[in-house]
Amino acid sequence: MEITVDKRKLGASQLAIAPIMFGGNVFGWTADEATSFALLDAFVAAGFNAIDTADVYSVWVPGHTGGESEATIGRWLKARGGRDKVVIATKVGMEMAPDRQGLKSDYIRASVEASLKRLQTDYIDLYQSHKDDETVPLADTLGTYARLIEEGKVRVIGASNYEAPRLAEALAVAKHHNLPRYETLQPEYNLYDRAKFEGPLAELCLAENIGVINYFSLASGFLTGKYRGEADLSKSVRGPRRVKAYLDDKGHRILAAMDAIAARTGATPTQIAIAWLLAKPAVTAPIASATSVTQLDELLKAADLKLDAEAVAALDQAGA
Repeated sequence: MEITVDKRKLGASQLAIAPIMFGGNVFGWTADEATSFALLDAFVAAGFNAIDTADVYSVWVPGHTGGESEATIGRWLKARGGRDKVVIATKVGMEMAPDRQGLKSDYIRASVEASLKRLQTDYIDLYQSHKDDETVPLADTLGTYARLIEEGKVRVIGASNYEAPRLAEALAVAKHHNLPRYETLQPEYNLYDRAKFEGPLAELCLAENIGVINYFSLASGFLTGKYRGEADLSKSVRGPRRVKAYLDDKGHRILAAMDAIAARTGATPTQIAIAWLLAKPAVTAPIASATSVTQLDELLKAADLKLDAEAVAALDQAGA
């Protein structure tokens, strides 16, 4: 299934990615090794190239220690080759263990080596601060990244879960000290969860040409349309934990608006939710996951779906 995909630059960097990133948190968790390989094969075969993961995936699973997703991707890269055909994004800073977290220089250095080993690669295309660490001066963190870039271990850096004032401060520190800047931001953003990103953060990203690769693009699966009431929560391992909160008046308004657009266009709720994000000027590429090739095929078709102004306005209003 080859889809017409125009690559988009990540911020002011030279990295160019197709408009949907694969969310690798499922690898080694809800997708076993064979399924993970099949998903990655299908993703690349369809013309997409950007895979997002993190060292902490999937430390929350009993018996896991973190790094399972990176290791799965590493084994796939070794088996398939073509490292230069994909953009690998990973992250550092979330708690792996009580003594393994944050953005101190020594910890970043140890973490990048561990990630490179698991990924079975010499370099990481996009290395992201998974969350802000206010205990470490921004110049120290960015200085560590500068050295990793000089050594060829990292190509571009990004931030995840930063609020507008801190992202602006990080950009200013980078400029003042002539250090590499965060070229991307990974915020939580979807049709339902809009308050954290829309406003000052989106405006800053647009003004500073920061590439936005948002996570939870499908609101933990709620925006696929498969959860319509509490009886549906058992359909997924994350249903009861995350999705229940979306089954309120706003959630049902969004589902109704998506259903109306689906009836008019023939697109699925999944495709409509992703296409809405792609219609937003600040968004470079939403991150979304699938646990079957069938799900993935449906998801990727969103890159070809252009919502008209009426549809975008109806969705804006429903999720306001």
